[in-house]
Amino acid sequence: MTATPITIYIDADACPVKDEIYRVAGRYGLKVFVVANGFINVPRDPLIERVIVPAGMNVADDWIAERAAPGAIVITSDIPLADRAVKAGAEVLGANGRAFTAESIGMALATRNLMDDLRSAGETTRGPKPFAARDRSAFLQALDAVIVKLKRRGFG
Repeated sequence: MTATPITIYIDADACPVKDEIYRVAGRYGLKVFVVANGFINVPRDPLIERVIVPAGMNVADDWIAERAAPGAIVITSDIPLADRAVKAGAEVLGANGRAFTAESIGMALATRNLMDDLRSAGETTRGPKPFAARDRSAFLQALDAVIVKLKRRGFG
């Protein structure tokens, strides 16, 4: 019996850690899908596949969510997509290395919705903190840890 392969799905439009994902995936021999609604440069590698979805609200998110399952790793900063992927059994990481889990996704969604409501009411809110070198490092550690965890669970 062969193990279900580990597959990485990148919500690519605003992902600052694509190169890091390519390197880690290459080290482990994992398939990567880079999903966006426009052209994104990807390395020429048979394990890295560019997926260009039609323009439209949440089309890339829908493509990823339909494939999220146990053994999949979804890389996104989109909280509603993270929620859908977690519920499907995938491992989900933000670009800063933050893991979205069944335990943490409810609070992340509530915070996102509160901030949306405040912005809609005319409040000025700060955006996310600028992406820093420590975020890149935290992401690399988190991605490696998730892959090791999945391999221990029998995924290939």
